Amino acid sequence: MATATVLSRLSLIPNLSSKPKSFSNKRTTVSVRAQASFSDPFVLELAESLEDSLSSSSLPLQRIRDSSAESLLSTPWPSRRDEPFRFTDTSFIRYSQIEPVSTQQRNSEILDNLTETHFPNAVIIDGFVSNLTIGPSDLPDGVYFGSFSGLPDDLTNRVSEFIGDFDSGDLFWSINGMGAPDLTVIYVPAGCKVDNSIHLRYFSGQTGDRESKRLPVSNPRVFVLVEEGGEVGIVEEFVGRDEHGFYWTNPVLEVVVLKNAKVKHSYLQKESTAAAHIKWTFVRQEAESEYELVEVSTGGRLGRHNVHVQQLGPDTLTELTTFHMCVNEQTLDLHSRIVLDHPRGSSRQLHKCIVAHSSGQAVFDGNVRVNKYAQQTDAGQLTRSLLLKPRATVNIKPNLQIIADDVKCSHGAAISDLEEDQLFYFQARGIDLETARRALISSFGSEVIEKFPNREIRDQARNHVKSLL
Repeated sequence: MATATVLSRLSLIPNLSSKPKSFSNKRTTVSVRAQASFSDPFVLELAESLEDSLSSSSLPLQRIRDSSAESLLSTPWPSRRDEPFRFTDTSFIRYSQIEPVSTQQRNSEILDNLTETHFPNAVIIDGFVSNLTIGPSDLPDGVYFGSFSGLPDDLTNRVSEFIGDFDSGDLFWSINGMGAPDLTVIYVPAGCKVDNSIHLRYFSGQTGDRESKRLPVSNPRVFVLVEEGGEVGIVEEFVGRDEHGFYWTNPVLEVVVLKNAKVKHSYLQKESTAAAHIKWTFVRQEAESEYELVEVSTGGRLGRHNVHVQQLGPDTLTELTTFHMCVNEQTLDLHSRIVLDHPRGSSRQLHKCIVAHSSGQAVFDGNVRVNKYAQQTDAGQLTRSLLLKPRATVNIKPNLQIIADDVKCSHGAAISDLEEDQLFYFQARGIDLETARRALISSFGSEVIEKFPNREIRDQARNHVKSLL
């Protein structure tokens, strides 16, 4: 049943049909139905449940769903045998009873207890925009922030040029593509500087049960387009209301930064310690543009962030600064990829993590690729990790692939416990060992936290990390 349903959706895509149809070249003949038979039955069953949970959608969102359905045909559920998931175990999701959240429901418990923010903001519950707060002077003329369905006709055509035009990600990217109930759009016109950051607050309204293994999944999707010379700050905050809430958040953010535009992206992940959080961030940068990510992640039994950035023009700047902190039996994973294809590109990446639980694990897989025509590139990558408990684990894989021959590139990695001479320095001044350790651990993450451009987010991240310590 699952195969038939997904194939029927594929019949709407050009060059694909639910009837057996062969595509030939000199060497091979491939049947779409045969291809489906090689797919993971669990994935196909999940695809059907996602499809059944959704109503009709706008044409761009339908295009995303169709291309995602196509990729699911040949994508099995990832295992530890797959290199991208070698250190990341997703089996607890695989063996849960996954239930897509299908309807938008007003959750007064969340909406009535929101902390006040001075930013224009949206509250996204289970992938649906449930509350949108924009003051009369919050956003300049021409800036749009809201659902795709509310776009004016001229902006609909402009935004639609880019939607669905990104390279495909992994299985979880495709699950979001099939399951996203709506598309939240942020549009900044040419030459416009947005002084107030736009704040997206994500919640899971439905939680499951670990005993029955019922796992609700939501698929929020956001698209950002910043025209030439525009500037905007975006804050994404993922919040777990219940410390032991059992759910799966599977969000996607797509960002297009056109010539000479700037985006500052703040990302704060505080999901439940029993939840799964698997996020994709795709960024396309044109000439002379800037994209800056600052991330603090502490939540989730499994928390994974896939960041893919592609520089599509010269004199482009990319900066990724991230801090992961494991204080429970959890895995926090950053997989990043920066592709430089043009001259005088620059990228800076700093990843820091703390593992403070004997069953905790951090993963870093950072790939920077400097292609043939990316001459005079300046790329640097550094990862530093603190292991504070016996059997705490970190797996790191910094990776520079350099094809150009006129570049300045570097990478480095360090893994350690707190340094004895630093602890001795504190104790020599009358500070007890436990206080000294807390101070050093807190300062380790502050290098990243202080880079948040908004004081409100800095204070929130700092207080959150202190509470975990």
